[in-house]
Amino acid sequence: MLSSHEALAWYLEGVRTHVSLAGPPVLAVRIDDDGDTLFVSANEAERLIAEELLPEDADRVVRVPWHQPVLEAAGAGLAEVDVTAALRAARASLLPAEADRYRALGRETAEVLTAVARGLRASSTERSAAAALAEGLVARGIDPLVILVAGEERLPHRHPLPADGALGRRAMLVVCGRRHGLIANATRWVGEAGVDDDRILEVEAAFFAATRPGARLNDVFAAGTVGYAASGFDADEWTKHHQGGPTGYAGRDPRATTLTTDVVASPHAFAWNPSAPGAKVEDTVLVTESGIEVLTVDPAWPTVEFGGVRRPVARAFD
Repeated sequence: MLSSHEALAWYLEGVRTHVSLAGPPVLAVRIDDDGDTLFVSANEAERLIAEELLPEDADRVVRVPWHQPVLEAAGAGLAEVDVTAALRAARASLLPAEADRYRALGRETAEVLTAVARGLRASSTERSAAAALAEGLVARGIDPLVILVAGEERLPHRHPLPADGALGRRAMLVVCGRRHGLIANATRWVGEAGVDDDRILEVEAAFFAATRPGARLNDVFAAGTVGYAASGFDADEWTKHHQGGPTGYAGRDPRATTLTTDVVASPHAFAWNPSAPGAKVEDTVLVTESGIEVLTVDPAWPTVEFGGVRRPVARAFD
């Protein structure tokens, strides 16, 4: 019984499963030995059949009254929670078509960040920057799941919801955008460079160096977090904010910790998220046998090389 956004979008080739981004999916899939059945809210069925579902799915739709939960209508069966690890492993290794969709999403997400940054000034407000980011993403068919903006006065906050203040001399932009079910995560800095920008890139390089197909996620996590002390941060800096992990059909699939033992696949999407007060780096990448391929990349954004990977640096205001 598939009922989560990440499982449904993966299984149904990138279908948009939401009406409200904050709400539950409007369909559920029951997978039986003799085929699949899609249980769809009746008031959403015609739109989904016409615009979202594959042609072969239309004949397998069961319309469910809007007032009945679709999962309840689907009946008893093995729940996702009973096979969480197996489903995550199945999603981890992307098919060629999925990787191509991800490359396009990553490139366009990065282009939105560049386009918005070009129009920002120290006097721009956090809310105006957030509005421009949302507009740029939606115009490209990308659902903005997360938009964070921190101006100079709010840089210690690592998840800064946009507020009224001006950006000042240095600001952080963060977006998570979803299209075809896949999620691109990226962080950019505008204005002045930060005193810890190079050091946080060194920490990220430690994560990248350990993220190789066949490695276990807890071992990768341990190797990456050791990078904080090696780069001159407090050894426990990693405990003050999550460090990211695999991504794809969920923002983090799963969020990496000392206890996550998933195996790194190939190609496998990752978005590591090392940070310190006033410093952060984040991009969506593909991990393959040949190394790290950055997906959220725009050649127009200034970069430096760390560990053989081009990484973004702060872009000065125009």
